[in-house]
Amino acid sequence: MTEAPTDAIGVLALTNAPGVGPPPKAGPTESDAAESDAPESDAELWRTIAGDGPEAHAAFTELFQRHAEAVWNYAYRLTASWAQADDLLSTAFLNAWRTRGRAVLTRDSARPWLFTVTARLARDERRAGARLTALLQRLSRTTAEHDHADAVVEGDFAERRLRRMVEAVDRLPRGEREAVRLCLLGEVSTADAARLLGIAEASVRSRTSRARARLRELLKEDSDD
Repeated sequence: MTEAPTDAIGVLALTNAPGVGPPPKAGPTESDAAESDAPESDAELWRTIAGDGPEAHAAFTELFQRHAEAVWNYAYRLTASWAQADDLLSTAFLNAWRTRGRAVLTRDSARPWLFTVTARLARDERRAGARLTALLQRLSRTTAEHDHADAVVEGDFAERRLRRMVEAVDRLPRGEREAVRLCLLGEVSTADAARLLGIAEASVRSRTSRARARLRELLKEDSDD
């Protein structure tokens, strides 16, 4: 049985390990080339990941390469922190590796499921007292040279705006919050969000609409304070 990496760094190392992947074929035929031009779906990759040997590693590498950027962007939208987004990316894929024999994809794409895992991890971190300050701390260590002053001020302003948005989303009712994180922050389709939440598509649209209106009010209140 393939051993799982013991930490998040191990997962990322796995995806970049030299020599990972199936051995090259000698003398490919035209049919081989045609098959190689058709990429496997995430569902097919997932079935391979659940197996043993180097094929599982190669398939996991492919899954990571397909979705790492999107998962990182989603994690950043949830946390407003580069450092936390890095951590959530590693932990989400570590979770995917560890649950490869149990988790079942309901769609050909693994992205909605990875977003759901990432959102749960972010929520757990907040409950444990994780703070959204990593980027602000980096900015505070920036040198005070005049040439960088404008960039620091602009970055701080943008960071504070994103933090207010994250905090406003956290104040939404649970159903609206889940819809926002999937459809607005994660850009998951209404159909996929409905399937993940176990509700009708009309309910997803209704929750998203109510959340938009509520967020406008919350952000207006914050700006008036």
